[in-house]
Amino acid sequence: MTIPDSGFMMDNGASCLPCTPEEEKQIVKDLTTQSEMHLKEGNLYYVISNRYKGGPAIPRKLISQGVYVKNYCVEVYLLCLKLIDSRDESETTIRLSKKASIRELYEKVCTLKGIQQEKVHLWDYFNKRKNLLLAASQHCLEDSNLQMDQHILLEVDSPLFGTDSTGNELALVPLEPARSSLSIAGGPSMSNGHSTSSKFNVYRGSTAGSTFIDVDEGYNAYGSTRKGDRGGLAGLQNLGNTCFMNSALQCLVHTPPIVEYFLQDYSDEINTDNPLGMHGELALAFGELLRKLWSSGRTAIAPRVFKGKLARFAPQFSGYNQHDSQELLAFLLDGLHEDLNRVKQKPYIETKDSDGRPDEEVADECWKNHKARNDSLIVDVCQGQYKSTLVCPVCDKISITFDPFMYLSLPLPSMVTRSMTVTVFYGDGSHLPMPYTVTVPKHGLCKDLILALGTACCLNSDETLLLAEIYDHRIYRYLENPVEPLNSIKDDEHIVAYRFHRKVVGKVKVEIYHGWQEKSASDYLKGGDKKLFGTPLVTYTSENPLSGADIDTTVSRILSPLTRTYSSANAHRGKENGFVSDPIDEQLNSCSFVNSEENTSSQELSFQLFLTDEKLLNYKQIEKDSLIKHGQVCRVLVEWTDKENELYDGSYLKDLPEVHKAGFTVKKTRQEAISLFSCLEAFLMEEPLGPDDMWYCPSCKKHRQANKKLDLWMLPDILVFHLKRFTYSRYLKNKIDTFVNFPIHNLDLSKYVKNKDGQSYVYELYAISNHYGGLGGGHYTAYAKLIDENRWYHFDDSHVSPINETEIKTSAAYVLFYQRVKRGEPKMQVGETSGSHSDS
Repeated sequence: MTIPDSGFMMDNGASCLPCTPEEEKQIVKDLTTQSEMHLKEGNLYYVISNRYKGGPAIPRKLISQGVYVKNYCVEVYLLCLKLIDSRDESETTIRLSKKASIRELYEKVCTLKGIQQEKVHLWDYFNKRKNLLLAASQHCLEDSNLQMDQHILLEVDSPLFGTDSTGNELALVPLEPARSSLSIAGGPSMSNGHSTSSKFNVYRGSTAGSTFIDVDEGYNAYGSTRKGDRGGLAGLQNLGNTCFMNSALQCLVHTPPIVEYFLQDYSDEINTDNPLGMHGELALAFGELLRKLWSSGRTAIAPRVFKGKLARFAPQFSGYNQHDSQELLAFLLDGLHEDLNRVKQKPYIETKDSDGRPDEEVADECWKNHKARNDSLIVDVCQGQYKSTLVCPVCDKISITFDPFMYLSLPLPSMVTRSMTVTVFYGDGSHLPMPYTVTVPKHGLCKDLILALGTACCLNSDETLLLAEIYDHRIYRYLENPVEPLNSIKDDEHIVAYRFHRKVVGKVKVEIYHGWQEKSASDYLKGGDKKLFGTPLVTYTSENPLSGADIDTTVSRILSPLTRTYSSANAHRGKENGFVSDPIDEQLNSCSFVNSEENTSSQELSFQLFLTDEKLLNYKQIEKDSLIKHGQVCRVLVEWTDKENELYDGSYLKDLPEVHKAGFTVKKTRQEAISLFSCLEAFLMEEPLGPDDMWYCPSCKKHRQANKKLDLWMLPDILVFHLKRFTYSRYLKNKIDTFVNFPIHNLDLSKYVKNKDGQSYVYELYAISNHYGGLGGGHYTAYAKLIDENRWYHFDDSHVSPINETEIKTSAAYVLFYQRVKRGEPKMQVGETSGSHSDS
């Protein structure tokens, strides 16, 4: 432990002066002897507290959250409840762990007020209205749906009579749920309001059979299932950073087929035995909430019961932190599917490879296999199918699969660009190096840079580029991850790209470094730093075992373009300051490049060659008849003297241009909107897999960085687009606020769907989840269209207001919800607006 050399503050505000050497020794002694037990338990606080007598102690528990998926966290903030005493309307703040029982709450209140527990009644007093009578039991506060900073009501009565807030005596009458002929799921109920079907009474791990008397949120959960007049216009109360949940819920509860389903009797489809589901509890809680929102009236609903269920089954959404509405949406769709899955026993099905069979046959087989295990409302209306093609870069093995999806996460092509200069070196020694200045998205990835360079240097389909950063005449790092953000490359760095034939990649890599002869060969063998210059060259060799003669031939081939006769005949015209002055001529020159390994010179070198290590510290002279021990990379130092400098032009290895030269003017690209179609095309573009997501090639029997291509095969009735506005990397987090221009009417995706089955692929927008602000905060709202009214509304937590259709397109659009237009249905005219109706 390091002892601080400056004063610091204790919990009680007392300042501690710096330690003297004697005091420091005493502290170390305390840490190693008297406090050994505390240290073993991780209680460093007690060690410091015993020494400095600080306080007061603030103990916090490690609690678990969730039923099936356990999350463990330190409960830093206790549940804060505001106790209102009905006798004098006084208010007292009580803090307890959310894992404390209701009995513990009773005990704390009785101790605080000095009264007997038999005379006490505590009410859930959310929104200062009686909602739940809390019975003293072992049920924890978290399961009672009590929220942070909400009110609870204390009532004290005599043995026979109670009292109201004015002191008048009242007879206590047990409170029962309102009776109705319909249960939550729409099934028949008994006279006490509970369903006659036992599977809805008590679920494993459920609180449905608890002692709470539930009249929560002032709604009769067992009432009529009809849509009320002006239904669907109720807001959702914000329970503390729950705007993300409210936004996602409003979009879902305004999805026409989901509304129709949950307003009918869906009791027979609740799957209580699915191990992947929530035993029907999530579906029931969602259905109950949807019915409340579609009942008559515009009173805002507090979704406390639903939030409680969410915390139980998805603890990542518990508490009061801001979360992502799309992540919640993904969980809800999957959870509702599993709770409503009509398949009770999922059969085991072995997947088969396509093996050259027609796509239609393979796609139909995959969909039937999927439906044999997954059959629900969500599958019926929200799931589509895409075709995934993987190609091995080594053996060209092709693997085709057809996979289901519930939403499409689309990247946002950035219109903000940056200029980058990269020098391309030819790995087979067939051409002189050439710098290229390309324009790439400012927040793009390495694959964007490779694509731009490939276009500029006319890269053939059977060739590839390997990016590397050069620092101090060494290869500092390879940029092999195609999804590495370009933000990790600074303007003052030096980047090169080595050009290879795809088939040589994966063989022995040879790195060639250059050094001036300032010592004799014997001095090199003594080790130590060498005076390096120029840019390292990289090539591959297939020779195995590798001899000194093979190294000699490899170096000879790679350096052949630098011979004075070769380079003078093929010198770049207008090469100045590392930039190409005549890019058209130069690119035409580079496009005429062909692999010419057979034609390159095989002359013997006059160079001295040394084998070196990764840090270039140890050197061993290479003899032509010796065998070279190497791993995946063989590093060679080429020794240059004045004599070699007369034969070879080393200037092509020097003065690498910076990525972006300071003061160099680059034409600025005007910020423009991007279309939903360009986002979809970026999603469907072929790209290589990242190093952390490599594919196992069944032909090579190895993991390969395959090229992946997605195609849309079958689209669902409800199509959800997630615009990937949030980007995360090792270096930074960012939100893209670019405006995406998306169609409201007649979104035609026919040309993007490979399966021509006669289906309509025209869609109408009906809901949007919006995000305003930046990372770590911001605010979510929703726009939703009431189909019956043909009118749009803005749902901002509790507040609901009509909005013009012309106003719903903003740069805050985050998740878009579309519904298929069936053939024969009239299409909305592009100029037609749904905001012309009078306000209600």
